[in-house]
This record gives sequence, structure tokens and C-alpha cells, in this order.
Amino acid sequence: MTILQLKYVIAIDEECSIRKAADRLYVSQPGLSSAVRDLEKELGIQIFERVHNGVVTTSAGASFIAYARNAVEQFTKVEDKYLNKNNVKPTFSVSMQHYTVAVNAFIDTVKEYDYDEYQFSIKETQTSEVIEDVKTMKSEIGVIALSDFNKNTFKKIFADASLEFHELFTRNTYVYLRKDHPLAGKEELSLAELQDYPCMVFDQGDNTSFYYREEALATYDYKKIISTNERATSIELMLGLNGYAVGAAMLGDSLNSSDLTHIKLKEEETLTFGYITRKGTELSEMGQMFVEKLCDFMPEVSSLNN
Repeated sequence: MTILQLKYVIAIDEECSIRKAADRLYVSQPGLSSAVRDLEKELGIQIFERVHNGVVTTSAGASFIAYARNAVEQFTKVEDKYLNKNNVKPTFSVSMQHYTVAVNAFIDTVKEYDYDEYQFSIKETQTSEVIEDVKTMKSEIGVIALSDFNKNTFKKIFADASLEFHELFTRNTYVYLRKDHPLAGKEELSLAELQDYPCMVFDQGDNTSFYYREEALATYDYKKIISTNERATSIELMLGLNGYAVGAAMLGDSLNSSDLTHIKLKEEETLTFGYITRKGTELSEMGQMFVEKLCDFMPEVSSLNN
């Protein structure tokens, strides 16, 4: 049984005539008749019954053709997606840790492409999933930050997963807190001064190791910790509970970020911001554009790096 034979019987069923179906398919009538007989012999059923003015589809044939139509429709979708390049929707996927600058870069990238149809995705998730998504090619790019503490560990993780890390810029350590926080007026803060307030960290699922934390100073013994998995939730908790988060002063234009400020931390640990790709692969045009948009934020965040 071939997909061509399925197309043949569908055409005959629609035309109620082998001659008309042969004309439609641009094949000879004897060749079409032979293909149908071979299929009927293979299936062990009679698909068509000849009548004086053409053919009629048998009950068994009608049942078979219903399945044949579905099979041909699915086959056509596969052809359109993978063989007909003119009909392929542009696709682009990014996975990332919780960084607004990456979202903003994604937005700016999408705006650059005036497609009638496309299939883009951006996934804000745990560190291990960012790595897994790029490793399995679910995402072309993974946006990630490495600390002084975990940089060497992740170099090995990336190598084992056949990934490459591309450094974009480095940042010093800051604390985010609400603008009217009791400590917001200080020019510099220490973690000891913040110990009575809850620290927000992003949940890393089953990977509870400090190495997978995306925040700086992951090994510090924080007195109060609240784990979240969304930036918006983390910000709301910081606003409602006088909480704080340790990061790289790259909050950007996210939800309620205008209510927050950032202050230099006395404890220093450098965060290296960059992206990962599959080793040996070249970025797509859209992937290159996304990286350029990420780099556009470098002057903005670098101005805070003092």
C-alpha cells in the first residue's frame, strides 16, 4: 500500500469514474485500474463496483476511503511543513533564566520581522531546563548567568552536554528592594543589614544544589528565604513583605519594576551574563538578531555597574 494508491482511490470515489479520475490525475486509465486491483488484492476487499456509467464505492470501500482521506491529509501536512519551503512558518525559540532584558530583547526581535505567520516561543524557567532545552534543541538559545561560584562547574556541565557558553557582559552584585523600604536610602548595603527581611530566590526544582541558583552569593546563610518561580510573583512579594533579591541590577521594564530600586551590595560576586547554544551550530538569522538585541542592553546595564 502506498500513499499514491490512497490518492488514486480517493479521486475515483470523488469522480465516480475511473476514466475521469485518470484524467484528473494525469495517469493512464489501464494503469489506474491496475493500481486499484493491486490494492484490493492486498487488502482483501472490493473497493469499487463497476456499473454501466462508471463505478460505485462499496460499503467496505467507503470505510477504507475514510481512513485513506485522513492518512493523505496528514501526509500532506508533513509535506507542507518539511518539503514545501514556501509554506514553512518561521520558527524561533528561546529558554532563559528570569531576566527581563532577555524578554525585552525577544520583543524587539519579533518586531523586526513582519511575517504573516510564525511560530515563536520564549520560556522562562529553571536553570536545568534552560540547559536541557538547548541540549535537545527545543530552544535555539538559552539565556543564562554564571556566578564566580558556579562558573567552573557549569563549564563542565556545558561541555558534557555539547553546549557552548557565549559571554556578553559582567555585572557586580546589587540588591533589589522597594523604593520606600526602610533601608532604601542607603548608598550601600550588606547582607547582615538585610537579615531580618525575606530574601527572594527562584526555585530550581529537583536541583537544590547551590550551583544551580541563578542569584549571586548563593552560599550565603540567609536567615529568611522565600522561593518563587515567577518574576512577577517575586516582585509582588518584595513589595508586600519588604523583601529583597540579590542580582545584577537588570530588572528592566518588568511588571511593577518602577516600584523597586537597586543598591550596591558590600559583598561582591561577579555575574557573567551570556547565552548557550549547541556546539558547532550556527545561529539562525533571527537568533543572530536576538543576540544583537541582547547586546543593545549592554550600555544601559553597564552604566549601573559601579
